Order: sequence, then structure tokens, then C-alpha cells
Amino acid sequence: MSMISEIKFDRSPLGDVAPTSCDQQLAISNQQSTLHVALLTGGGDKPYALGMAEALTSVGISVDFIGSDDLNVPELLGNSRIQFRNLRGDQRPGASPIAKALRVLKYYARLVIYAATATPKLFHILWNNKFQLFDCTLLMLYYKLLGKRVVFTAHNVNAGKRDENDSWLNRISLNVQYRLSDHIFVHTDGMKSEMAFEFRIPDSKISVIPFGINNTVPNTLLSYSQAKGQLGISKDDKVLLFFGNIAPYKGLEYLVAAFNELLKEDGDYRLLIVGSPKGPATYWNQIRRGIETSGIADRVIEKIEYVPDEETELYFKAADVLILPYTHVFQSGVLFLGYSFGLPAIAAGVGSLNEEIIEGDTGFVFRPKDSVDLAAKINKYFQSELFLNLETRRSEIKVYANERYSWSRVASITTSVYSQLQS
Repeated sequence: MSMISEIKFDRSPLGDVAPTSCDQQLAISNQQSTLHVALLTGGGDKPYALGMAEALTSVGISVDFIGSDDLNVPELLGNSRIQFRNLRGDQRPGASPIAKALRVLKYYARLVIYAATATPKLFHILWNNKFQLFDCTLLMLYYKLLGKRVVFTAHNVNAGKRDENDSWLNRISLNVQYRLSDHIFVHTDGMKSEMAFEFRIPDSKISVIPFGINNTVPNTLLSYSQAKGQLGISKDDKVLLFFGNIAPYKGLEYLVAAFNELLKEDGDYRLLIVGSPKGPATYWNQIRRGIETSGIADRVIEKIEYVPDEETELYFKAADVLILPYTHVFQSGVLFLGYSFGLPAIAAGVGSLNEEIIEGDTGFVFRPKDSVDLAAKINKYFQSELFLNLETRRSEIKVYANERYSWSRVASITTSVYSQLQS
């Protein structure tokens, strides 16, 4: 029997929030129906934004959802507890630089006016906007001068450090935002420790919440064999998937090197690279040239562009395993997206990935920046019971992920913080 079915979750449903008495729990329950929160999404990350909105409204909270054309969807418009406010509008990347500048300025003007007139006294920032420095400092100060209580979800404690372009100005701006926030949510204990150590934020001001499972990406009746067929992949091919932004910290070069070595022993391997370049253009260009010069291009399928939600399942269903060769990361939304399709993962042992993967049951972990160890773990996976019984294990992984990363757990922790801030 798989270990997944035997796992017990030790974390309290209220995470790092202090336990409450029966009277306090009753007060929170009564208050939830009157809570009114502004959810500032930044206009993107549809799965997380929609998941959070649904989680909050499911427990009776009213939400002003600050969104964009991309988030103008029936799931939000049909929810009676959501007031959808399309302050950002069009975000299509093909616009001219002048058009982009004008629409960003319009957004900030609308946001400033909204904040001054908004009914909610509690603002929950899911993502900062384009001008990180302005958002972290002047915009935060503006919210506080208006008397707002501000909650911030830090998906990365310091993205500049992760992307190797950190600066004193970046650190100062982050420090200002963290200190002006009334409460901060992070996704791992490691992130909480880093924030407390590097930015001197008190533990009592930080709560760890799960990265809610992606439940907005369509999952149709498309079968795994049909998905492979649509991509021209043989049923006997061993398919590795790299999915998401292509950036230096993602370590794609280590996967390509491991894949090259695997093909020398077994020609049935295939590699799917799906995502859009982010950061230095030279990074992907160097990897692409390496694929061409090594003679493995015919075994690689590339989809180098942003993939909309409705196309995502094709790649996760065509794959036999998800590869996360990251060099620096605390957690990965791509891992949880894979879990939502029941796809095992092989990940570098960085951040919380050691904790998120159950060795032999949901995947395997390899030494970071070590293509030889990655190749060995890939080979081990395809000889393991996990792969040999993949059809059954997919269902188990889905159940495990929906319990461990459920939005109901996120809602329990979040609403408790909201209630304490507005009590």
C-alpha cells in the first residue's frame, strides 16, 4: 500500500495563528458573515487568485476583487459575494510601449481613487504590480494613511535574491512593505524563518499557509494516450516534462544535460519543454543551441510561449513525470499543478521541495545542480513501482494533494487572521 494513504497532517488547521477558545471561535464564525475584504491580485496568476476568492467567499466573506480583463471570468462574475472591479483592464503583451505605459498609469490612478473610496477596511495584497519600488513603499504608506489594515501574501521573500539581481534598494523596499503590513502570509516554514532572520519580522506577524491546489485549469476526459497522440509521442516513449517560466533559477540546463546522457543508454526518452523565457534572453538561447549541437533536438518537443489554462492539461497528461531542476526556490506552484493531474515529480532538493515530495510515492528528490544524480533518479523512477503502477498512483496523488493543499485549509488560517485584525 502507498504511504500516501497513511499520511497524517500534523499542522493545525489554523497554521501559526494562536489557538482560539470556543467563545473566540464563535465570535470568528459570526464575524465572517460581515467581513468585507479587498483582494488586490495584480491582474494575473489566475489559478491562485480565483482559488483564494472562492475560498474566502465559501466561508461567507464579501470580496472586492481587483482584477483585469484576464480575470474577468464567469467564476467571479457569477459569485454573489464578489464585486469584480476591473481596474487594470487589458494586459495583452503585444501593445506598443506607449500604450503599455498609459494603461499602467491609468491602473494606478484607478487604484488610488478606489482605495480612497473603498468600503473594505482590510486590503489583502496577493501580488505587487509592475513598479515594485512604488508598490512596496509609497502605495503601502498611502493605504496605511487611509486607515487600511494591510495583509500581504509573500510568494517569494526576496525574488531579487532568487534571481541573482538583488540590490540594497530592493531590500530596503521589501523591508518597508513587510514592516507596514499588518500581517504576512508565506507558504513554507523556511520562508518564515528567512523573513524573520533577514528582515527582522516578528514570528507573530507571519503565518504559513499552503499553496492552494490549482483547481481552475480544465481537466477534461482527454486520456493520457490521447494526449500523447496529439503531440506525436509514442505510447512507449518515456516523457519528461519541464513546465513554466524559463529562467536561470529553474535550472533547465541540468535537465537537458541529464536528458542527453539518458538518451545514450535508452532512445525512448522524450523531453517536453513548455513555457516562456523570463529574464535574460541569452539563457534560453544558450540552452536551445546546446540542444541543437548535441544532436538531441529530434527527441525534444518545445512549446516556447505562454500556455493558456485550456491547453495545460495536454502537456501534463502526455507526460510520465514532471521535472523540477530548480537551483533556488522555496516552493513551486508547478509542482502542485502537476499533483492536481496526479503527475509524480522529480525535483531538486531545494527549499521546501524535500518536504513536498514523498520519496517513492509522489516522486523523487535529487541533488541540486547535479545532472548525473538527476539522470540516475529519472532512471530509478522509470524502474519503480510508482511508474509501473502509474494509473493507480495518479488517483492517490490527486487525493493526497487535495487534502494537503486544500483551499479550505487556506481559508481557515486566512479568515482567522482577518478576524483578529478587525476585532
